[in-house]
Amino acid sequence: MTAETTRSSAALGSTEDWSRAYSRRVLFTDLLALIWVVFGVQIAWLGLESNLATNTADVRLSYFGISVVVIIVWMSALALYDTRGDRVIGVGSVEYRLIADSSVRVFGLLAIAAFLFHVDLARGYVLIAFPLGIGVLLLSRWMWRQWLVAQRKQGAYSAKVLLVGSTASVLHTGRELGRSPEAGYRVVGAAVSNGHRGLLPNSTIESHGGFDDLADALAQTGADTVVITSSDDLPPERVRQLSWSLEPGRQHLVVAPSLTDIGGPRIHTRPVQGLPLIHVETPTYSGRKLYTKRAFDVIGSGLLIIMLSPVLLVLALIVKTTSPGPVFFRQERVGLNGSRFHMVKFRSMVVDAEERLQELSTLDRAEGNDVLFKMRNDPRVTRVGAFMRRYSLDEVPQLFNVLLGTMSLVGPRPPLSKEVALYDSHVHRRFLVKPGMTGLWQVSGRSDLSWDDSVRLDLFYVENWSLVGDLVILWRTMKAVAQSDGAY
Repeated sequence: MTAETTRSSAALGSTEDWSRAYSRRVLFTDLLALIWVVFGVQIAWLGLESNLATNTADVRLSYFGISVVVIIVWMSALALYDTRGDRVIGVGSVEYRLIADSSVRVFGLLAIAAFLFHVDLARGYVLIAFPLGIGVLLLSRWMWRQWLVAQRKQGAYSAKVLLVGSTASVLHTGRELGRSPEAGYRVVGAAVSNGHRGLLPNSTIESHGGFDDLADALAQTGADTVVITSSDDLPPERVRQLSWSLEPGRQHLVVAPSLTDIGGPRIHTRPVQGLPLIHVETPTYSGRKLYTKRAFDVIGSGLLIIMLSPVLLVLALIVKTTSPGPVFFRQERVGLNGSRFHMVKFRSMVVDAEERLQELSTLDRAEGNDVLFKMRNDPRVTRVGAFMRRYSLDEVPQLFNVLLGTMSLVGPRPPLSKEVALYDSHVHRRFLVKPGMTGLWQVSGRSDLSWDDSVRLDLFYVENWSLVGDLVILWRTMKAVAQSDGAY
């Protein structure tokens, strides 16, 4: 951690402090964005002179005044929907969805007001200002998020978390939180049921004693958030007393259920007689969502084939002229419900690559992967093939697999039959959806991931997939391909 970050963390000690500071900065840029959009559209569409609207009562309304009211109402809606709250910033799509929802409601409120008071607003002013305003707000928030994520990876602008529970659950929760520093939870200590003091086994988490030492642990670590990782040793009355002992507004209590890799849209909380029941919806793989995904695949792959046809032609000519052998490489893979299909790619290896695989399988593989054969500087890859692999150009022909219905634009990695033979039983759940050209594992490290991480990400996608999630993965894919990280 840099000295500057350390000073920043010290200055913004609690969640309340840094969230208020961050909220003020975002509020300022939101206001600038709306002023620029609303007044910019007013001037561009109506000019400096034609800036008046009339109503039936012959009361002349200035567009300048209307723009001011729109900005005030819009900013109020953003605040009312808590779009700058510390629980929605930094990770996930909730922040962006709240911005869109609040903005659409402002648009609806303006339309209703104009109808009730017979105000004849210029349609272009309204139809341009609101979509453009939403776009600029989202772009501004995205830029702020990049800054916030960078800060959080250095330990700043994060809640300081004290984990409370059994040693196993504390280690598990600490490991999961460590995977996503951008979420803003930085573990600073723990209190475990067996009263252990010192570093927990195989971790950097320091335990400050047992449950009776919570007050001292909070003081020693400066934690502002207590996360209960398991409630087996903490009866309801003890949890209630713990919540009462926390300083209101500055210290927070979080209960982590024994659930992992569950997407937010599947989780619903329903309080019954003071008991917070967590409903976890079972994943569905049929019906409207499935038809929507197929339609998205057909339209998306069709448009991409048309747009990329010159690139396909050029790559085909380059492959054909630079190395002997066919242009395309076809290989049997396992797809939906365990069915077999032939995946097509541009050939990026020498013709006898499959025959040479046996001699290479005894060499060093990518670290931590016992199922997939992944090797840096594979001697079977041609020079042109190495370039195509770096930017995933060899996989563009899979668009035809998507169009024909054997693959999807987004989904789990399509495995080989010999890889499936090594799967544990739970891994077969990845066959509940079609394999994809890209997926969570491709945008989360690509070939650098271990086998366990690849499986975890693929199963998370299967359990929680949605069309919005697919769009996010496609966007992240473009960034990952452009950076060519982890591809070989």
